Amino acid sequence: QVQLVESGGGLVQAGGSLRLSCAASGGTFSSYAMGWFRQAPGKEREFVAAINWSGGTTYYTDSVKGRFTISRDNAKNTVYLQMNSLKPEDTAVYYCARRGSLDIATMTSRYNYWGQGTQVSVSA
Repeated sequence: QVQLVESGGGLVQAGGSLRLSCAASGGTFSSYAMGWFRQAPGKEREFVAAINWSGGTTYYTDSVKGRFTISRDNAKNTVYLQMNSLKPEDTAVYYCARRGSLDIATMTSRYNYWGQGTQVSVSA
């Protein structure tokens, strides 16, 4: 069975940095695109970033462009989200997700497996 486990969340002051990790097991990690999503209280889950199977193509939602970087290390079965210049509005539970195909998607419905999430809290 496929398992995704997020880590690296925590409390940080505005302007600070945090790196999230998502460790995958139970599947062929390098064959699938991966994504990061987030959900704040009272809001719908939203797309943050995605990366294709090889890491050669990435895509970000406008609000995080220039601040967040998604990457992957297929040898370690891990995808990362480096978050810099964090803002209070970045506060949310961040979820790692895996597609069932190679290419990037931005809709939650296009992802087959999800982690349990990791809390990111940014104070002003």
